[in-house]
Amino acid sequence: MNITLVAGPPGIGKTTWINQFLSTSKQPLFYLCPAAGTEAVDRLRVGYHFPEVTVVEDTQAAALLMNLPDQAQIYIELGFHLDLAALPFNQLPCRKVAIVPPELAQLTEQSEWHDWADELVAGNKIQVPHPNCFPETRRMPLTGQVFDPPSLDELLTEITGGAYGQVIRLKGIFEMPDGQAFDIDFVEGLPGIEYTELKLPRSLKGRPTRPSSLEVVGYDFQQKTMAEALGVSCLSDELIAQYQRQYRQQYKTTDLTNNAEENVA
Repeated sequence: MNITLVAGPPGIGKTTWINQFLSTSKQPLFYLCPAAGTEAVDRLRVGYHFPEVTVVEDTQAAALLMNLPDQAQIYIELGFHLDLAALPFNQLPCRKVAIVPPELAQLTEQSEWHDWADELVAGNKIQVPHPNCFPETRRMPLTGQVFDPPSLDELLTEITGGAYGQVIRLKGIFEMPDGQAFDIDFVEGLPGIEYTELKLPRSLKGRPTRPSSLEVVGYDFQQKTMAEALGVSCLSDELIAQYQRQYRQQYKTTDLTNNAEENVA
């Protein structure tokens, strides 16, 4: 059993660093994001991008760690809000990796991550929050909601632009009216908002039941106003049904055309 603990500030690239191993390993893989809640976006992301990985619930962690296969690899992503010195995982035989800004990775002076980690890895070039100005995290469940794409684009631009508080990190899973789901990512100091289509079956039969969520990290949030603006971007039952009828017919026609071309070939 190989356990890797991964820590670092928000937006540094912890999940991205873990993903490179999840995509290449041939061994049994497990992922745990402790004290994050079942709707934490990182948990959803790993489950959607890597269906072969077992995403572990907090309540299952202790029993799992006692019964993992010998060749298993478990990656434990530690939220920036956790006290690294007080982690129960520190007592386990494990590899401790801290993802930090490039300039910090090159320093020999001590920091919280220098003190804790066995290995420092250079991540995104971001500004680390000051220890005396601790950012807050707000999660908003979105399961069942479908978004109007132009309205969502406008809203995300507003949120990341500071309309509802200073955002240093935004990540979310959003459902679209064509049945697709997108993984959306923003880090303050890096260019743009990143949209990645999830390779999932199209959801075109009513409101989607697979989990989706929005998570923002930053300061002085107007959460109620943000939630209200988010609701305005969501589609009604009538519009969802209308869009889904159109897309089902479109995909049916496309499939018939493709089959006809294959038969001719």
